Amino acid sequence: MAGARSVGSLPVPNVQALAEICNDPDEHIPERYIRPEASSEEVINNYQGDMAIPIIDLKKLLCPQSSEEECVKLRSACQYWGFFLLINHGVPDEVIANLKRDIVDFFSQPLDTKKEYTQLPNSLEGYGQSFVFSEDQKLDWADMLYLHVHPSDSRDLRFWPTSPASFRQSIDAYSSETKSLALCLFEFMAKAVGAKPESLLDLFEEQPRGLRMAYYPPCRQADKIKKDGKWFSIDAPNGALIANIGDTLEILSNGKFRSVEHRAVINPNKERISAALFHYPSENMVISPLPEFVKDGKVKYRSISYLDFMKQIFTQQLDGKNRVEVLKLDQ
Repeated sequence: MAGARSVGSLPVPNVQALAEICNDPDEHIPERYIRPEASSEEVINNYQGDMAIPIIDLKKLLCPQSSEEECVKLRSACQYWGFFLLINHGVPDEVIANLKRDIVDFFSQPLDTKKEYTQLPNSLEGYGQSFVFSEDQKLDWADMLYLHVHPSDSRDLRFWPTSPASFRQSIDAYSSETKSLALCLFEFMAKAVGAKPESLLDLFEEQPRGLRMAYYPPCRQADKIKKDGKWFSIDAPNGALIANIGDTLEILSNGKFRSVEHRAVINPNKERISAALFHYPSENMVISPLPEFVKDGKVKYRSISYLDFMKQIFTQQLDGKNRVEVLKLDQ
């Protein structure tokens, strides 16, 4: 994706190496990794009923007898939460397990081995950290590997690790297995709010996708999403995938879908990993509410070129959803 390739990330210390030092009782975590505002905010656990993060069953969406009822749940999840858990999604357990194993194995290698895949200037692809644009920016307690996975001719194999030996195959299998799943969800999401099923599909079907794999070392000093000013921890059922609406879909849907702030939380005793697939529209697109989602005639967001929007994302600190708020029109 051009946006990810044209905006670089400043070099910062390797987090795994820092973790080995900072887990010594006499050492302190660098201030750049501490977010006091996050630790002081309310976190809701063990929620039930209306406070529970929605679980969407793909089998029910695909079944004619249950599809309508499940679409109602999907619409509510997209409109009020901006996140949902997806079960019975059809991605083989073995494919997910292989990717998880290889991510752990890759990040467990010596630093010099991982540095062979270090990001180049003016690019986010490769091994390093994401979105580091300022010397005083707060940093994530994580190292990452970001790769372009689709289309296949966009893959820069300089950044695709050859160790562990199965890693490339695991990444390719996960990318392939999730492609049709994402396109299916785009159709049902549009249908759920009364738009043509192909309205979102046409924008994303043959467009770039990126995979960001992150490793969070233990730190002595669970995923959460922020809804209505409160943080909700996510306890996903075994094998479930997490779907995040994101900023672009909020604008395209004219606010019928909601993008929410989210953070990954470190564990003091064990490592964490994540693998996030990003689905991008065309880099030449101008992002604005789609006509199918503006049935009352009230456009709620101003237009912006996709490349300009991505540059804002890559150069803006984590300060809530301000980048979407500034595009809202006064009603």
